[in-house]
Amino acid sequence: MSKAKILWVDLEMTGLDPTKDKILEVAAIATDWDFNEVGRFESAVKVDDSLISARFKAGHNFWDANPDARDGLILQNSQAKLTSKQVEEDILKFTKEYFTHDEPILLAGNSIHQDRKFIDREWPNLGSLLHYRMLDVSAWKVVFDGKYGKRFAKPEAHRALDDIKGSIMELKYYLTKVRISK
Repeated sequence: MSKAKILWVDLEMTGLDPTKDKILEVAAIATDWDFNEVGRFESAVKVDDSLISARFKAGHNFWDANPDARDGLILQNSQAKLTSKQVEEDILKFTKEYFTHDEPILLAGNSIHQDRKFIDREWPNLGSLLHYRMLDVSAWKVVFDGKYGKRFAKPEAHRALDDIKGSIMELKYYLTKVRISK
């Protein structure tokens, strides 16, 4: 089996402050450089209900603009069983299966630096496997929108797996606009 080259990750959290908020949901897709899926991982993290109530409170954050996603995450959390540590152990098994551990893993996604803050704080063992460089699709978005007026209409489901699939589609779109001269 060929090993993956890119670890696409999306996290859904109780909010965007890594010092106050917690990871609720994670999805990962391992791909090669042609963005072919090699493996997939999904999990929910059980977060204390009092934190959910405090952070999802009306008027508190961007979840108010995404009530369907918020309500789905609240329901999922009420049924979730795994602790953050257990989910980290599972995603470490996933990376061991699909990546070569003699080199750091390249992390990819939209605004992936924000997810990385949560990974480093909550899942330091995973963070230690990751390369210091990241493939941030949002940087491509900024350049193509600002310089060329090109926008990708990415669906914003605010659920981890759908958001990763959208990020991969978005980068593929931008790459169709690039010409390589030989």
